[in-house]
Amino acid sequence: MSTVINCVAYAEGKRRAEVDLGEACPAETDGNFIWVGLHEPDKELLRTVQQRFNLHDLAIEDALLAHQRPKLEVYGDSVFIALRTAQLVDKKIQFGETHIFAGRGFVVTVRHGSTTAYREVRSRCEAVPKMLAMGESFVVYSIIDFIVDNYFPVLHELEAEADALEEEVFAHRSDPTDVERIYDVRHELLLLRRAVQPLQEVCNRIMRYDVPLIDHAMNDYFRDIQDHVIRVVEGIDNLRDLLNSALEANLLLVSLAQNQVTKKLTGWAAILSIPLAIASIYGMNFKWMPELELPYGYPAVMMVMLALCGFLFYRFRRAGWL
Repeated sequence: MSTVINCVAYAEGKRRAEVDLGEACPAETDGNFIWVGLHEPDKELLRTVQQRFNLHDLAIEDALLAHQRPKLEVYGDSVFIALRTAQLVDKKIQFGETHIFAGRGFVVTVRHGSTTAYREVRSRCEAVPKMLAMGESFVVYSIIDFIVDNYFPVLHELEAEADALEEEVFAHRSDPTDVERIYDVRHELLLLRRAVQPLQEVCNRIMRYDVPLIDHAMNDYFRDIQDHVIRVVEGIDNLRDLLNSALEANLLLVSLAQNQVTKKLTGWAAILSIPLAIASIYGMNFKWMPELELPYGYPAVMMVMLALCGFLFYRFRRAGWL
């Protein structure tokens, strides 16, 4: 359902009043702006926003279709930022999108798919009026920072699961479902990396002087976000390496177990081949077999078979095959 979550006017770092979206327009005074929050808007609502804030057609199209790669686009004196949000639900990462339109005197956030609202971000901004007085730049920073901070709990839960899977592998308790889960977690990490890694370039572009609107006094804050993004990407890469190692170790342990079984089967087969060979010779039913007339032939043959089998058993046992 298309929803206007908030449409609030701010002046000098303080919340002033709720504004009707149909009558909203960019604030003309520096430090004053309107912050609009939308949840899964339809085409009609986005067209209204476009008319009120003079947004570019291509940016509106991106916000309507969603499924955008994280990016920053500059349209005249305004910017459009696409971000991916992530939450772990039932051991699966659910991705959403947040699009930010920011220009002189306004910030519009469009949320798709994500169940995490930005009331906390708004409350946090309103709690620091000195920073909020910096205007649109601080709001953009706060939203991006909130999204990046929410990557860490997802990464920590995946890290805990990866550690548990590694322990299962090396405790020889792993089964096919664990191997499947290793592949699933690797796939989830790959998707998370695709959502996070482009933010490094987004932060780089924001800090460049050819990007309008952004107050470059905020560069240190955006650099801090970039550092967090790098930490998340490095954590993802480390987890993927860990899972790859666990998978290789599992395959190696399975191979070693199969080798042990093969050795035992080979050893017992060699031992049993001795009585089988002797018995096959004496089972040919030839008439003239001198050994058949010996009074102690049967016990002698049995002793020979037992001695040879015992000798082979001793040698295989000593070699670790049995």
